[in-house]
Amino acid sequence: MTRPDKRPPQRKRQPRRTPLDPARRAAFDVLRAVSERDAYANLALPALLTERKIEGRDAAFATELTYGACRARGLLDAVIEKASGRPTDRIDPVLLDLLRLGAYQLLRTRVEPHAAVSTTVDQAGIEFDTARAGFVNGVMRTISSRDEQAWTDELAPAADTDPVGHAAFVHAHPRWIAQAFTDALGARASELDALLTSDDERPLVHLAARPGVLTADALAEQSGGTVGKYSPYAVYLPGGDPGRLSAVRDGGAQVQDEGSQLVARALTLAALDGPDTGRWLDLCAGPGGKTALLAAMGTASGARITAVEPGERRADLVEENTRGLGVDVHRVDGRESGLTPGFDRVLVDAPCTGLGALRRRPEARWRRAPGDVPGLAKLQKELLAAAIKLTRPGGVVLYATCSPHLAETVGVVADALRRQPVTALDTRELFAPADDLGAGPYVQLWPHQHGTDAMFAAALRVR
Repeated sequence: MTRPDKRPPQRKRQPRRTPLDPARRAAFDVLRAVSERDAYANLALPALLTERKIEGRDAAFATELTYGACRARGLLDAVIEKASGRPTDRIDPVLLDLLRLGAYQLLRTRVEPHAAVSTTVDQAGIEFDTARAGFVNGVMRTISSRDEQAWTDELAPAADTDPVGHAAFVHAHPRWIAQAFTDALGARASELDALLTSDDERPLVHLAARPGVLTADALAEQSGGTVGKYSPYAVYLPGGDPGRLSAVRDGGAQVQDEGSQLVARALTLAALDGPDTGRWLDLCAGPGGKTALLAAMGTASGARITAVEPGERRADLVEENTRGLGVDVHRVDGRESGLTPGFDRVLVDAPCTGLGALRRRPEARWRRAPGDVPGLAKLQKELLAAAIKLTRPGGVVLYATCSPHLAETVGVVADALRRQPVTALDTRELFAPADDLGAGPYVQLWPHQHGTDAMFAAALRVR
């Protein structure tokens, strides 16, 4: 009698999955850090590349994927929703970041579609299971069936009926930010596309040569960069890690946007009523870049800087960045600093939405919300009022924000002009040789126009 076959049933063969290569893995891990821990991509990525010894072309590829996917998140999510047939909040967050990474490769890089699809699907299988890898495969293949322009034509608001919404979608900005930019541009609203485009471009690294230590010409020669257009201390770097420059390591130079350099310089150029006794104050000092530049500029005239910063970590950075410059750091709230009034010059570089620096902080456009503005505007008004009280009659307060939002700029200054004993100065004179600064008396810099962050500045003299 033949015995029945007792062999165990064959297991279904699992497909072999290839993990992400180092560049894609680095980009994916940073996207996860941004989503899970509110990390800053421009801080997390360089540290990770150094830790994993990723260099050269791989580092460049990881950088493009990370910053590009962060910037384009709104557009990518709209395409993923359409291709998957479900809202993004119903997709597992890990899968969603993986799909963003894959979709960005399909829509905005020259990566071969099969490579973008296969690497994304394989990683989904490693992270989860075959079923969800199949889901990712279906979504990615649907996305790959059309290019970015075709998806935009289908999903973007109509340009003729909603030009701001259309521009916001095309350039992957939240609509409320595009509207805020339009309002701030005013008569120049036709430049919205150029402005939004500039946010998607990788900006040059700007360095500031420390006055009294190094000239811009010498720094440009040492670094291989070019001397800036507006600030006498600015140098533009073509690429590379500025932290590797000896001038930066030794304190002869610092990484600082040229617009920020112009803000600090403007405070030192404003005419006072009466003598300058050398009492200068930076009321919102962290992390200390402008404070350091002010201190270096004030050395020749014997000015001494008092810096106020309530955040412990940021106050530590102020001390670190101004070491050897004779800056007095106070870890207190600028609204209730307890300082003795009588300062000649006061800088209020107020906390803000940061909408003017979106090109340098790729994830910031999706992190902020319209509801953030009222609270920040209230804080800005309170800080400016405190600064005015600390300034002697005839002294000057320079109010600045890295945001062009009208509620954070002219709205705050208008409140001070109504309530405080101050007079507005023509701030444009303090920013020469920069031009096209707006109708005045204030200054609004623009990345598409000046190559700087969108800094706003208003100089006020205390009566």
